Amino acid sequence: MATKYSPLSFSVFSSLLLILLATTSSSAQAIKAAHGFSSIKEATVHDIQLAFKQNQLTSRKLVELYLKQISRLNPVLKGVLEVNPDALYQADKADHERKSKAPGSFSPLHGIPILLKDNIATKDKLNSTAGSYALLGSVVPRDAGVVTKLRKAGAIILGKATLSEWSYYRSNGAPSGWSARGGQGKSPYTMGYPCGSSSGSAISVAANMATVSLGTETDGSILCPSSYNLVVGIKPTVGLTSRAGVIPISPRQDTVGPICRTVADAVYVLDAIVGIDHYDNATIGISQYIPKGGYAQFLKADGLQAKRVGIVRDPIFNFGNDTIATQTLDQHLKTLRKKGTILVDNLKLANLVEIYRSSDEEIALVAEFKIYINAYLKELVASPVGSLADLIAFNKKNSKLEMLEEYGQDQFVKAEATNGIGNAEKAALANLAKLTREGFVKLMTKNKLDALVTPRSSVSHILAIGGFPGVIVPAGYDSDGVPFGLSFGGLKGSEPKLIEIAYGFEQATKIRKPPKFKF
Repeated sequence: MATKYSPLSFSVFSSLLLILLATTSSSAQAIKAAHGFSSIKEATVHDIQLAFKQNQLTSRKLVELYLKQISRLNPVLKGVLEVNPDALYQADKADHERKSKAPGSFSPLHGIPILLKDNIATKDKLNSTAGSYALLGSVVPRDAGVVTKLRKAGAIILGKATLSEWSYYRSNGAPSGWSARGGQGKSPYTMGYPCGSSSGSAISVAANMATVSLGTETDGSILCPSSYNLVVGIKPTVGLTSRAGVIPISPRQDTVGPICRTVADAVYVLDAIVGIDHYDNATIGISQYIPKGGYAQFLKADGLQAKRVGIVRDPIFNFGNDTIATQTLDQHLKTLRKKGTILVDNLKLANLVEIYRSSDEEIALVAEFKIYINAYLKELVASPVGSLADLIAFNKKNSKLEMLEEYGQDQFVKAEATNGIGNAEKAALANLAKLTREGFVKLMTKNKLDALVTPRSSVSHILAIGGFPGVIVPAGYDSDGVPFGLSFGGLKGSEPKLIEIAYGFEQATKIRKPPKFKF
């Protein structure tokens, strides 16, 4: 039987960590003053690696600073679900490797703390639960594929980030960013809606509770929280990063990608996690898209030069009556032109309305979810639940804990009622492929576009059903003060061009600013 952990384990562990920090360091401020490393606030991977090189900082001190920030901010923001009890041990190991110049210690992510969305499995002392009590204490067979690659790169697994429970696939009635275990996540900019489902990953890096983070996306779950929390998100081509060991919705659409404060940091993480994983066969074919020398070579200040970027002027892709956001977007388009981008304006996506009105994605996903969640649960070494039917029963039995009366589990029930991929599902999948082929693919190829630019995450549905990549970069605030980003979407394998465009835009605008706290 799997070991049950107390729901209070995070707060108890936080207290123990504070005691540990008090005994290992006089204070975070003293560390910074003594060693010259200015602050973790907005510190990039490059800043940190430079501080390591100049002996101004150690990984242990860096982890201590983040633990202090988590202790201060997380009780309100609820972006971090669990802290890794081995984080300081991993930091000491990284410091030793760096000092001895061990192989791998020159990797950009070596000694860098990363938070993982809580649907990404780790074979360690951390839980992997998708935010639900149903999987608390379950034992995974191995690290997720992306975690294996992160460990190889020398990254420190700082902990697990909160999320919309079950990646927002339990119920349509639950608030985005809520889970039974993590509570309600909040954007550090508005103290309100954070978007999801990778809410905690975005909240945490936005509030400087970690250097970098990983999220997952089925439809909008990286792009949307990145937009609402003024951070960078990369949704990779489906299959570019392994989904093995990730609690699934559908491998047809699921993808794992970085959420970070800068494009460069996101690219360093992407470089570390892409590639073949024999536990995820999709990675074998898709690996052909990985450029020799990796993705960091495309971090070019002049990346906007001569890129063909399309604009679709449709109500789905605009801000309505919000003149402030509209003016900001127009200014950004002028900046793109000024930096040498060829804007192909007033394009029409022929079947746009049909794509957004179609129920085909839901018909396919609901059946796929049952198949793949059952397969995931069956592979666990130990678990309180072994099937979707068990999950439904668990929620009924623990209705107060899982807030079943308030939020329900309609998606679970709908999925359990399906019976594999039948005629209706096959027809839905065929129509999704047709909509993609006759819509986005035709638009991109006919106009020879490198990317389609859209505000916020409004393009996520189009990218999701086709398995296409997207990158979102901080772009400004709407009239209510809510942050938003600019998305650049492309065809499969177009990450090099998207990175050039996103980095060029980021360097030309530098919109991101850290949140200000009144507590």
